[in-house]
Amino acid sequence: MHRELSPEDKKKRLDHDFGWINRISWLMDNQFKIGNFRFGLDPILNLIPLGGAIAGFGTSLVLVIAMWRNGASPKLVIRMLLNISLDAILGSIPFLGNIFDFYSKANEKNIRLLREHYYEGRHKGSGIGIILTIVLILFILIAVTCYLIWVFFSWAFSLLNGISF
Repeated sequence: MHRELSPEDKKKRLDHDFGWINRISWLMDNQFKIGNFRFGLDPILNLIPLGGAIAGFGTSLVLVIAMWRNGASPKLVIRMLLNISLDAILGSIPFLGNIFDFYSKANEKNIRLLREHYYEGRHKGSGIGIILTIVLILFILIAVTCYLIWVFFSWAFSLLNGISF
């Protein structure tokens, strides 16, 4: 049976979870320092093809789920999921993705968003605007891709019509 937590218990759980979320985020994004440049395990893991990307994304996803469990708004969760998804997608590009991973700090961005949410009251709401924007962008990308494929095949068939066998 699920019981509702008291405000004190909610605060304790939030403080506990925020502490380990902060530590894991630091480990993934900022643990090591060379000169004035900080980086974490995420770009090192991503040197391992596919496995590193899955491990980094999985770790980041666990952090987002923990934040959601502690009352992060849907809008905040969507923004955090976009951060880690963008990090995973761009990080999977061979060579350039490895360079990107050293500069992209999705977990650090998500911690900043979380602090702004809990301590400044920002990023509240349903996130429907973000979802509609993503759907619109995807629709435009699909339409442009279909058009370019049509143009390419029209061009290719026009070349074939000029060839006699």
